[in-house]
Amino acid sequence: MSDDTVKIETATIEDLNEIVELVVELIEMQGDFVADKERQERGLRLILESPNRGRIFVLRNDQRIIGTVNLVFTISTVMGGMVILLEDFIVHPDHRGQGYGEMMVAHVRKFAKDKKFKRITLLTDKLSAASQNFFKAQGFYYSNMIPMRMLVE
Repeated sequence: MSDDTVKIETATIEDLNEIVELVVELIEMQGDFVADKERQERGLRLILESPNRGRIFVLRNDQRIIGTVNLVFTISTVMGGMVILLEDFIVHPDHRGQGYGEMMVAHVRKFAKDKKFKRITLLTDKLSAASQNFFKAQGFYYSNMIPMRMLVE
C-alpha cells in the first residue's frame, strides 16, 4: 500500500497511543477543553474495551494512523432507538484536503445505516467555519438545540 492509499479500520487497543496523539492535537485546537493525555487515553480505552459503548475508526496508510473518529452509542427517546454521538473527528493536518474526511464520514454513515442507528449527532467548534462547512457539505445540518454542559468531578 502506498502512502496515498489509505484504509479505514475499526481501531484496536494496539492503536491507542496513535489515537491519543491525534485526539490531543484536536483538543489543543479547541477552546473549551485542556488536553490531558491520561484522560484522553482513559476515555478512548473505555470505548475500545467495550464495543457496546461505541466504536473508534482509524484512517491508516502504510506508515501510521492519519485520522480517527469515535462514535459513542446512546438511546434517543425522540428517535425511539439507538443513536450515535460522533466525537473526536480529525485528519492529520498533513493529509487534509485529500478527501479523507469525506471518506471517514461515508464510513460512519454506512456503519450507522447497517447497524440501524436512527441519528448521528456531533458538536463542532463554533469558531471554526471550516469545520462547520465541512460537516454541512457531508449532510449535517444545524439543530435548534443549544448544547449546554455541566462538569461533574
